[in-house]
Amino acid sequence: MIELDYANDGAIALLTLKRPPANAFTPDGLLQLQHTVERLNGEARVRAIVITGDGPKFFSAGADLNTFADGNRDVARTAATRFGAAFETLQNARAVVIAAINGYAMGGGLECALSCDIRIAEQHAQLALPETAVGLLPCGCGTQTLPWLVGEGWAKRMILTGERVDAATALRIGLVEEVVEKGAAREAALTMATRVTTLSPQAVSFSKSLIHQARHGVPRSAALAVERERFVDLFDGPDQREGVNAFLEKRAPQWQVTQGTRAGDPS
Repeated sequence: MIELDYANDGAIALLTLKRPPANAFTPDGLLQLQHTVERLNGEARVRAIVITGDGPKFFSAGADLNTFADGNRDVARTAATRFGAAFETLQNARAVVIAAINGYAMGGGLECALSCDIRIAEQHAQLALPETAVGLLPCGCGTQTLPWLVGEGWAKRMILTGERVDAATALRIGLVEEVVEKGAAREAALTMATRVTTLSPQAVSFSKSLIHQARHGVPRSAALAVERERFVDLFDGPDQREGVNAFLEKRAPQWQVTQGTRAGDPS
């Protein structure tokens, strides 16, 4: 289900969703995704993760509906738990996660992309959360993450009316950050991931965690206090001195890659 490869001397992990014909998720595939991201969290060399779909048509069509055909409640609970755990793990990954949306991102496929930090879509991509059309609802963080990105109105249009959006609309409403030509999302994501590797690992880790505080309802005054504290905390490590002095000396910084906290870590 998940193919793992590396680029840029191991600094970038490339995850490919591969389950023909539509790269649909199964409970076992979701568990594999969760465990893969957890393993990458422990690999300090990995600074960015790019996730894409296999083939030219599908990023992922979401859940394999055969899983729910018999209406088994226990199966549904397992699937919901796996969707939530996999995509929360992806959302809180230590590395910067970039989705290269190479085609249809439907249901759980879109929720997977929503769990990434940045989304790049190819111009033919179609995005939707159509679960209500088959008597289901998004259970992979979609009802919570989509409104945070595009606002309540567009989230309701997509979830409550089943509206599908194309890449141009997705860019306009803030669902994706960039649209590229067909077949170009993977390379665009790898180029962006390479930029991540030139930045301070600790500063990026702290910044990602701080940005995520806005999702969790942390009061603004408390969040700003943590922001200032994290700024000072950077002076406990080598990155701050290396970054400033490299700039002053007009050279590229040499970062010390050490294990950072995951984005969801409130500490």
